[in-house]
Amino acid sequence: MRAYRIAYDGQPYHGFQRQPDVETVEGELLAALDRLGVTDGGVPAGYAAAGRTDAGVSALAQTVAFEAPAWLSPAAFNSELPAAVRAWASADVPEDFHATHDAREREYVYHLYAPERHDDRARRAADALAGEHDFHNLTPDDRGTVRALSIDLAREAAFLVCRLRAGGFCRQLVRRVVGLVDEIRRGEAPVSKVDRVLGSEPIDGAAGVGPAPPTPLVLTGVDYDLAFSVDDAARESARSIFADRVAERRAGARVAEEIRDGV
Repeated sequence: MRAYRIAYDGQPYHGFQRQPDVETVEGELLAALDRLGVTDGGVPAGYAAAGRTDAGVSALAQTVAFEAPAWLSPAAFNSELPAAVRAWASADVPEDFHATHDAREREYVYHLYAPERHDDRARRAADALAGEHDFHNLTPDDRGTVRALSIDLAREAAFLVCRLRAGGFCRQLVRRVVGLVDEIRRGEAPVSKVDRVLGSEPIDGAAGVGPAPPTPLVLTGVDYDLAFSVDDAARESARSIFADRVAERRAGARVAEEIRDGV
């Protein structure tokens, strides 16, 4: 058994989990294993992933594990993966290892564009949301909604960087937490809304909290009792590809600014 760290740009994909008729990150991983002869088109023995990111969400440290041949280094894996998906580190794991269940903690980072600041209101909201709560009003899940959540906010120029850590996350929890923090930051709701959201009564419709957009969100960490070995060639490939994407999107932002300022 071997575990692989996977980085990906989530914007071209309909989420991580394999689905029929649409492109997903997991679909790319399994198709690459098929082309490499590791599988015959199915799922390899022991396969599991650390989590399922939503459509548009990216990752630095998604983790998949399965029965892999000794020659399947991250660089070899990349030889059949698209540029948007890069393996960059790996670790030998016990035969009973499970990438989902054996994760001790997960970390997501949301890059909230907030040039108008009001960080003090955001911090009060984050402090009220941190800790162990029943987040049933911040997820479509019906079960497993009690979570112990840590939230750290840091100002980086025009962005408020929101770092959230927990043993696991309900569906849409990160994006809805950020959505509520931003709603309070902008003055559209009082901090007391947190108490209502964390209360036992369901909140629906306009009184509820919608998810923040997915593209500023990155799965940045999944902690295991493992020592991952970085594949230098695979890491350099990932850095080069994502440097090109940084340049491309900065140029795209300039084009958008040109149009904005000219109309």
